[in-house]
Amino acid sequence: MINMAAEVEWEVTVPEKRLKDKLYFENLKAVVIDRNICSRCLTCAAICPGGITVVDDRVDFPDYETRCMDCGACVRVCPRFVYEPKSGLGSYIRFIAGRSKRFTGQDGAMVSELMVSAMEMGVIDRGLFVSRDEDWATEVFHVRESEQLSIPTLGGTKYTFADVLPELKRAVMFTKSGVGIVGTPCIVSGVRRLQQEFPIFRDRVKLLVGLFCTENFHYSDITRYLKDKGVDFSKLIKTDITKGKFIATMTDGEVKFKVKELEGILPSGCNVCTDFTAVESDVSVGSVGSAKGFSTVVVREENADKIIDYIREKGYADFGEADPAQLDFLINHKKARAKNIPQE
Repeated sequence: MINMAAEVEWEVTVPEKRLKDKLYFENLKAVVIDRNICSRCLTCAAICPGGITVVDDRVDFPDYETRCMDCGACVRVCPRFVYEPKSGLGSYIRFIAGRSKRFTGQDGAMVSELMVSAMEMGVIDRGLFVSRDEDWATEVFHVRESEQLSIPTLGGTKYTFADVLPELKRAVMFTKSGVGIVGTPCIVSGVRRLQQEFPIFRDRVKLLVGLFCTENFHYSDITRYLKDKGVDFSKLIKTDITKGKFIATMTDGEVKFKVKELEGILPSGCNVCTDFTAVESDVSVGSVGSAKGFSTVVVREENADKIIDYIREKGYADFGEADPAQLDFLINHKKARAKNIPQE
């Protein structure tokens, strides 16, 4: 007979408070938010039992004085409470180019291919993708079958923040075999912190796909800027950054300008990030380093390597060579931009 009343001990180490007489959220606020190094990954919001959220494009906790339980969960999972910037290409098993034969995307659609193949293998039963509404505001979508990828808004790059990690909390509660998640380097770091601190995330997040990323933007800032540039969102088809230019493609033309012009609305959290290739992911995907129409795929962990083998065996994608040296400029660009990380 199983003793259902048996006690289970779970030892937790909570980081030391920098501000001894303050709540843990006040510590997070002082060390991360007020120093403008918050990435808005929302790892804290995903685990907070009280009410951490986003208010006016800034992570906040309304009425924290009375609602904060002072449990320390937020500082345990925040990748920037004790900030150790990641950079470079990172370790990998394979560095290849891939183009899906089943799906279409901004480049080689290898993110979709990896996720659907993982579902076919039974590794995961859902993948979290970022979709958008008709106004190009981001939404997080649970993909559970390949047919859902025919939804046009699931494809392409959005360049605006999405509430991926709060949605991951819901996904891990309902999954039966595992969850796959796609995210920028800051999202990837947040998932790794969740996995280190909470067994449910370690056990149920089975595939972590990182995206090459130079920066992301607050929805209100980027939409206002693009409208001032002449972008009509009712006609907008896709946005892209290539060869140092931001390109907004509409049904009746395109708006193109240098990415450097966006520096005025670059979020402070992106300004201190040095990770272009999502070095902590299971597999990283981007366009830089491969021929047009292909995705660059940096396979880092065995779980992702097995999925690539499955894709090859099924003939689901074309593969070719990719050039790591082509990533050097953007890797070094992010490192140089983040030289002045605020000191405590």
